[in-house]
Amino acid sequence: MNGAEYIVNKLISEGIDTLFGYPGGCIMPLYDALIESPIKHILCRHEQGTAFAANGYARATGRTAVCLATSGPGATNLMTGLADAYMDSVPMVAITGQVPTGLIGTDAFQEIDVLGMSLPITKQSFLVEHIDQLPEILDQAFQIAQEGRPGPVLIDLPKDIQLATLSEELRPQPTEGETTPDSPSEQSLSQAIELIKASRQPIIYAGGGVVLGDAIIPFRQFVETTGIPTVLTLKGLGTLPGNHPLNMGMLGMHGSAAANQCVQECDLLIAVGVRFDDRVTGKLSKFAPHAKVIHLDIDPAEIGKLRQVACALRGDIRSSLKALACTLEISSWQAQCKAAHERDGFTLPPEQGITGPHFMRHLSTITRGHAIISCDVGQHQMWVAQHYAFDHPRKHLTSGGLGAMGFGLPAAIGAQLALPETAVINVAGDGSFMMNVQELATIARYQLPIKIIILDNQALGMVRQQQEVCYQGRYSEIDLSDNPDFCAMTAAFGIPASSISDPADMGYAINKLMETAGPALLHVSIATEHNVWPMVKPGDANDQMIQGARQ
Repeated sequence: MNGAEYIVNKLISEGIDTLFGYPGGCIMPLYDALIESPIKHILCRHEQGTAFAANGYARATGRTAVCLATSGPGATNLMTGLADAYMDSVPMVAITGQVPTGLIGTDAFQEIDVLGMSLPITKQSFLVEHIDQLPEILDQAFQIAQEGRPGPVLIDLPKDIQLATLSEELRPQPTEGETTPDSPSEQSLSQAIELIKASRQPIIYAGGGVVLGDAIIPFRQFVETTGIPTVLTLKGLGTLPGNHPLNMGMLGMHGSAAANQCVQECDLLIAVGVRFDDRVTGKLSKFAPHAKVIHLDIDPAEIGKLRQVACALRGDIRSSLKALACTLEISSWQAQCKAAHERDGFTLPPEQGITGPHFMRHLSTITRGHAIISCDVGQHQMWVAQHYAFDHPRKHLTSGGLGAMGFGLPAAIGAQLALPETAVINVAGDGSFMMNVQELATIARYQLPIKIIILDNQALGMVRQQQEVCYQGRYSEIDLSDNPDFCAMTAAFGIPASSISDPADMGYAINKLMETAGPALLHVSIATEHNVWPMVKPGDANDQMIQGARQ
């Protein structure tokens, strides 16, 4: 078989039944080989959309997803989606066409150094220089994408390699399953247990590494057994149910004052699958200033990178959490944290028209936290994080580390194709929605029952808020008052749409949206001046939160 045929057979052997792509000249042999295959190819309408759709598929399932693009602009358009997957540890394999090997380095039509461009934003990138390298590279790509801390891998594939015949008969085999990560040493575990038992005011600080490590159950058991109050990062939401009595909520820049206060007062910080991101810590030198740190992570590069630790537990966090579970007597600390949460948790602002927090509370109640919410980036993203009670982290799809606008709509496509029986909702802002609005055509073509909610404040809301708070209200290029008629535009794709502006209509409109068969859009008008509170200014410590409007 030729290279393209081998790739298709390899994808089948890896269990890939759906992939996302956009064809072009230098990837045509692979597309030709796909014609006779059982793999379902989803034609997105922009290569960034293909990468984000694969990204959403992988986030919702935990399985490696695949996207394809041609050389030149096709490959460069994938880069934002790969960077997002790299920042948030999402397993993906991207295959890009490249000019024939004899033309590499000649500035040929649509030639670009994809290998060089992608190296900083992938776990590994490959350029296939000879057909006989192809089997080993494919095996490595799928193994690397999934093992340890997951992430994206890119294979740049010259056109002549796709057409070349393999020198021997090879039948692709599935990549061997991931080996169990090493467990921390007994000495490290004993030291951690001593620190936990000696603490009087411990806090668990948990992030996306919990779900990436398939550790939801042992994590919840650890929290229940120890009784330690817990704060979560944006990517950690859902690792502990939103209504759990030990869940103090999200911490950080737009976290709750209670969560940040508990962290600032703790004497032991148990960091589980986190990376001490600046949006979480605020001014790093003043983050949890009185606490010793136990850090559990599969990636040794993260431990001690930003915060010195008292105890490092490298490796499988499942086994670490099971070993550390012990009963504690910290009732006074629990009561202190609970009182802070009741007093300074996320509150609703005065209801002046529809507000993001009120709408998200309605959405959470109606869906009971069971829907997959695929967010874009901005104020609406933070309102979802603050006020939607997720029951599992794989139901919260959000661009965390990269913060890529335009993520939500194509990511929802990937999630819906992966889990066709699950309700999938894209919550977007008016700015983010326009970034990849062309993917409405993809939704319409495949009649995906995605529900789209646009919170429209006719502004780049998060930028406007920072200009108000940090730049003395000197607004620059945030006005989107010339937005199109979103309902009319959506209707042009054959997707029903409706609009609301009255708070009294929220419950009815959400129920009607969710009951609609097939795709549908709800346009929600909100005031431009509504901000996300609380907020920590960039560079400030977390105990310097600005509370903003409260009831």
